[in-house]
Amino acid sequence: MSYVVLTSLLTAEGVRLAVRQGGTEGPAVVLVHGWAQSGEVWSHQLADPSFRAYAPDLRGHGASDVPADGYGDSAAWAADLRAVLDHTGPAVLVGWSYGGLVIADYLRAHGTAGVRGLVLVGAVTEIGRGRPGGATGPAMRAALPAALAEDPSVAVPALAEFYERQGRFDGPTRQWMLGTALRVPARVRGALFRRDVDSAEVLRAVDKPTLVVHGTADEVVDPAAGEYAAATIPGAELRHYENTGHAPFLEQPERFAADLTAFVARTARGAENAGVAP
Repeated sequence: MSYVVLTSLLTAEGVRLAVRQGGTEGPAVVLVHGWAQSGEVWSHQLADPSFRAYAPDLRGHGASDVPADGYGDSAAWAADLRAVLDHTGPAVLVGWSYGGLVIADYLRAHGTAGVRGLVLVGAVTEIGRGRPGGATGPAMRAALPAALAEDPSVAVPALAEFYERQGRFDGPTRQWMLGTALRVPARVRGALFRRDVDSAEVLRAVDKPTLVVHGTADEVVDPAAGEYAAATIPGAELRHYENTGHAPFLEQPERFAADLTAFVARTARGAENAGVAP
């Protein structure tokens, strides 16, 4: 049986990050959640006994510190993820939604140091008007700017509709996601969008195995964003999940678990063949 342990890490900047850990053996996998969510969203992966799973809460989210700034700074996100990798050792990085952009921030600062492979799930890797790696869908566009409001009478209906359109999973899950989003201060929810980031060169420099997973019915991040990442990262594999929304790991947990487990095992074998310790 796999137990989830909640620990905390202190970044070089002094920001305390909450990290959930599941599993005791196998390769390390770091799971980076999306905008206005937390590491709890990775419950299926944290329970997977085939690898050591680490799911941090990003700064300003979940049980992590809420610093005054850093949300628009690529270097700050890179430093946060570096602190996690310093704790886990070399790992496969899995980024969902905004988590893909955080991974791109890390790659921009550190390259693929400490990275065994990348999995991008319904992810953006860029942000800003006209950035192909940040193409959004109708649910995201409809939610803004109301979802960023301080006034709950404005924000709550917008966020409720946003999570209603995430994908085909049950009401309790959508309510949990709504509650998680409302724990993130409105100023943080808004700050994450006030960025303009081009990641083309960063993606072209990736030299690790990469899997891109995207639901064809994703209304939050346009499937074109996943197609862009897969086309730009050398050798990346793209898997479309048909009739699936923004969170394939919740909507098709068995299929996603099989795909992730196989990918992690493949990267581990590649590291062993290269003479690198697991």
